[in-house]
Parts: sequence; C-alpha cells; structure tokens
Amino acid sequence: MTTVEQSRTTHTEAATIMPFGAWETTPIIDGFGGDEVLFRFPAADDPAPAPARLLGMSVYAAGLGLTGVGVGARGLLTALGGTPFWFMPALALLSLVSVGSAVGAFLSIHRPTLPWMLLLGASVPMAGAVMLAALY
Repeated sequence: MTTVEQSRTTHTEAATIMPFGAWETTPIIDGFGGDEVLFRFPAADDPAPAPARLLGMSVYAAGLGLTGVGVGARGLLTALGGTPFWFMPALALLSLVSVGSAVGAFLSIHRPTLPWMLLLGASVPMAGAVMLAALY
C-alpha cells in the first residue's frame, strides 16, 4: 500500500465523533498529481498554527470586518437618501467577495503564503466598496 493509498484510508478519532465531516485527514485528489487540497478544515491531528500567525491573520480580518461594517452603514445611509438600483447590489457583491477570500485564508492557514495572499486579495474588493460608498 502506497502512502497515497494510506492517506486515503487512515482516519483519526475525529472520524468516530463526526463521521460525516470528511476532513479528518488531508484528502488527496487523483487528478492533481497527488497534491493536497488547498482549502480544508484542520484535522484533529494537524499541528496548531503559530500563535503570532493566527493573531496577525485575526487582526487583519478584524480590520476588514470593521471596514465592512463602516461601508455597510455608509451604504445604508446613502441608500435611504435615494440611490440607483445597482448601488446596494454592487456594494454587497464587493463585500461578499472580500468575506469569501478572508474565509478561504483561514481554511488554508497551514499553507505558507496562501493565507496572506488571500487576505491581501480581500483588501482589493473592500477598497472598491469603500470607494463606492464614499464617492457616491
């Protein structure tokens, strides 16, 4: 049995607690040359991320979240004054893209650079939402 086959069949105690989860081990996808998946919930036997890394990512994500709250409040006040029909959907879409990227960053926390690239990528649509809310 090869290591790829072993990684597909071995399960930790998390499998007995949550048999529906499918994140107890790092899945290997056949079509991707044996590479591990990029986004997954951490398994029970994964090492904990460094506290400084987790703190830095959390502070960055909190800054994005607070910016999103400000954008939402400004957008609501602007919408109450009358805006075109596209304003609120555009603001919501930009904010949701930013949130999705931040979620992806935390799901890939065990990768070396991907979480930071996703958090930086989350800043781009949030900056667009800030510009839209502030300039309209």
